[in-house]
Amino acid sequence: MTLFQAPILTDGATHSAQQFRMLVRDLANGAEGITQGDDLKVTPLSTPGAAVQVADGSGIIRSKANSFGGSYSACNIGAASVDIASTGGSPRSDMVILRILDPEYEGDLDPATDPIMFFDVVSGVASTATTVPAGYTAIALARIDLPASTSTITAAMITDIRSVANPRRQRTLNVYSPTAALNEFGGNASVYSYWTNVPGWNIPIPDWATTARIMLTVCQIRFSTNDFFGNLSATFGASLSMQQTVLDDNGGTGPRRSTVVCADTFTLPDAYRGTTQLLRARGCGAPGNTGKVGMDSSVTLVADVEFNEAPR
Repeated sequence: MTLFQAPILTDGATHSAQQFRMLVRDLANGAEGITQGDDLKVTPLSTPGAAVQVADGSGIIRSKANSFGGSYSACNIGAASVDIASTGGSPRSDMVILRILDPEYEGDLDPATDPIMFFDVVSGVASTATTVPAGYTAIALARIDLPASTSTITAAMITDIRSVANPRRQRTLNVYSPTAALNEFGGNASVYSYWTNVPGWNIPIPDWATTARIMLTVCQIRFSTNDFFGNLSATFGASLSMQQTVLDDNGGTGPRRSTVVCADTFTLPDAYRGTTQLLRARGCGAPGNTGKVGMDSSVTLVADVEFNEAPR
């Protein structure tokens, strides 16, 4: 193999389809998959039947027929229906894929008249399969697990096995130290309260985000009055609450301090994407508690928030 005669977009040069596909591969960092989290999702028909529906969207498919075949940019505008054969006396798993048959390397289709990019079904894959069988220039979209004697595909039979070619990621560190006077509370009923001097952070959520990973660190939280037993958590918007961390301090009656952490991973509700949501720390005393927990100007709170894109 030798160098291409001229680089892409050289005035007066001629570029082959292969050279453009190599450009697509380079721009995609060699990855393949769907472009955005909601692309090419497989769902049942509006009235379930012997087919599934593939949503619109785009993706990148790396050539498997030639190591220097580059990558193909694929796009589906509108929904497409894909037939699924019924089962007989035994269950079966099929894989729905988006496939390329490029006659430059395989097959004898004519790109001028034949669809060389199409949705296909690989029948009889393993019931745990998540990747396209070897040799296919294709990306996997869904696995259909059909019971015996079945011709109607329902949502429960569809497993989403898409992957995002180059998932986006956004991380921010948010820091706050209270300026108002000490605010503390006790209690023993496991009822959460917010600290009045810790208003929280308004976190903008990207419209592409699928999950959020949040770690809240409270440096030098204050305990007093008596031994404290309770929990630290946080809320994110109106419907998400972080996994609680136990606060178990046996320091007696004098003031003392500790650094505590709580963390969680959320699948974001559709209504959260593209909005701003409040992230705010909270705490509570649990049964048996006789102490107080507080925040003052000696406390620093750090919220590490990372958004990630994934199929949805």
